[in-house]
Amino acid sequence: MGYFRREFVERRRWLDEAAYADIVALCQFLPGPASSQVGLAIGLMRAGFGGAACAWIGFTLPSALALTLFAIGLGRLGDPAAAGWLHGLKIVAAAVVAQAVWGMARSLCPDRPRASLAIGAALLALALPTSFGQVGALAAAGLIGWRFLPAETGPPKPPLGIPVTRPAALCCLAGFAILLLGLPVAVSLTGDPAIRLVDAFYRAGALVFGGGHVVLPLLQAGVVAPGWVENETFLAGYGAAQAVPGPLFTFASFLGASMGPAPNGIEGSALALLAIFLPSFLLVPGALPFWDALRTRAAAQSALRGINAAVVGLLLAALYTPVWTSAILSPIDFGLGLAAFAALTFWACPPWLVVGAGALAGALLR
Repeated sequence: MGYFRREFVERRRWLDEAAYADIVALCQFLPGPASSQVGLAIGLMRAGFGGAACAWIGFTLPSALALTLFAIGLGRLGDPAAAGWLHGLKIVAAAVVAQAVWGMARSLCPDRPRASLAIGAALLALALPTSFGQVGALAAAGLIGWRFLPAETGPPKPPLGIPVTRPAALCCLAGFAILLLGLPVAVSLTGDPAIRLVDAFYRAGALVFGGGHVVLPLLQAGVVAPGWVENETFLAGYGAAQAVPGPLFTFASFLGASMGPAPNGIEGSALALLAIFLPSFLLVPGALPFWDALRTRAAAQSALRGINAAVVGLLLAALYTPVWTSAILSPIDFGLGLAAFAALTFWACPPWLVVGAGALAGALLR
């Protein structure tokens, strides 16, 4: 989300800070991978359903391909998690998240009440590192904002420009519900292995709030318990998923390729990847038109002031764990992260340059 904000809000100016924050707030409430859903929403706003598909492919394909190849056999080349360049990338990631917290806090938490809400949300997320902690923090902040943070007077918010009609949105939401309820029935009627695979990964994408690591227990129950994937293979794939860029939900491509029963390999990888992201493809266009109308109302704007402050708090909690705890392991790491933060924030260096320099520095230091 830090990269998205810098690229699409600051550099390309496809949307403003308030619109971006409102999209992030919605995607935090939806089940599924929040960062991928934000990318889908930006692509949808920019170029319709084709733009959403291209945004998803661009954000997802690199890590999905890497994990599929790892599952097929490239993992024998060594543990990528031990590479110095990867540690350098993790340090740069810490700088990117810190810059996102810095920039969003300045615009979304400019006063003591909202700054306090952000700190409270961060504390709750750290104390309850589950989807309940995240959703609970957002819900509590929304109630506090609705009650104690009156909407600012000024020009009304411009519409997000969602190229989806409400009837089409309702069809998307209906499709989401039909698949969620109908796939288990189809499995029981047919017993088809491909439908069983799609059902397992679709439920993982449809029922998990908070995204990321929260999906792991559901995936483990879905593929290890029935004997489709060995637990040791599951853990090896999880380590590989940590070692590649991109959303953690692309772990599904590794699991689909590693299946014992067919479908597996390239076919299993593609089916699992599409199935786990399909709920997001239905929920984002299904919810955005209604969210766009709701966010313009005075009561909703008051609630959003609290929710957006809580989003900053959740990002602050993520800056500590897992980003900081996995990246900043020594004073040298802290110095490299500080230099990357300064390059991004004060010198306005392009992110690709900072990422390349961080990877090179990590390799040399290791």
